[in-house]
Amino acid sequence: MSSFKVDRELNAKVDTFREQITGEAENLVADFFPKKLLELDSFLKESILNVKDLKEIHSELNINVPDPIILNNSHDGVHVQNPRKRKMEDGLCEENCQDGPKVFFIPGGVMKSNGQLVDLIERVKPEIRTLIEKCNTVKMWVQLLIPRIEDGNNFGVSIQEETVAELRTVEGEAASYLDQISRYYITRAKLVSKITKYPHVEDYQRTVTEIDEKEYISLKIIVSELRNQYVTLHDMILKNIEKIKRPRISSNNEALY
Repeated sequence: MSSFKVDRELNAKVDTFREQITGEAENLVADFFPKKLLELDSFLKESILNVKDLKEIHSELNINVPDPIILNNSHDGVHVQNPRKRKMEDGLCEENCQDGPKVFFIPGGVMKSNGQLVDLIERVKPEIRTLIEKCNTVKMWVQLLIPRIEDGNNFGVSIQEETVAELRTVEGEAASYLDQISRYYITRAKLVSKITKYPHVEDYQRTVTEIDEKEYISLKIIVSELRNQYVTLHDMILKNIEKIKRPRISSNNEALY
């Protein structure tokens, strides 16, 4: 049976990569994770995440509510003023406008986002991305430590696999936080579009306020979860570091965890 040949130069580069990943991952677990969890814990105590009255994070929509359509009595019955004609007279619609709900005038020409929430989101998103990237590095490190498959003596390997599974779960949860932020912007944009078409409907405006409050609460929960995930990973890996680095014992006299 012929042996499997690997280019020495390429193998040396792969070994260098493994050493690089090992050094980076061990530094993350020993130094970065505890520092980051303390940093996020301080973030949770800042005033921006401890607003007592949620009205403070509300954002004015500044939609001009047009005058209602005037109904005039006539000898032939009730006459309704043509809304298309009325809008053209008020300068709200051009000659080539189509039938259907029209977007009314918006001061400044732009419906702005909730500035306070945007600022908070811009602080939270980098933290989410950092957690995903660091988990990926540590996960790669643990996977490279998994030995070849053998019968028996796999207790340490099961610990490695459990650690990889936990890291993968944290990655997935962090990615879902980014999806949640995107859904907030999309949902709010659709509601604001409704308001520009139906400015007389107060419930649409109230719904935007409710969505902003919900997103604020969600962002605080996200920061709390990020901190907790750093705590959990740091604790889990340190408690099992010997089995993670040396999954198979060489002597029956060594104690198992």
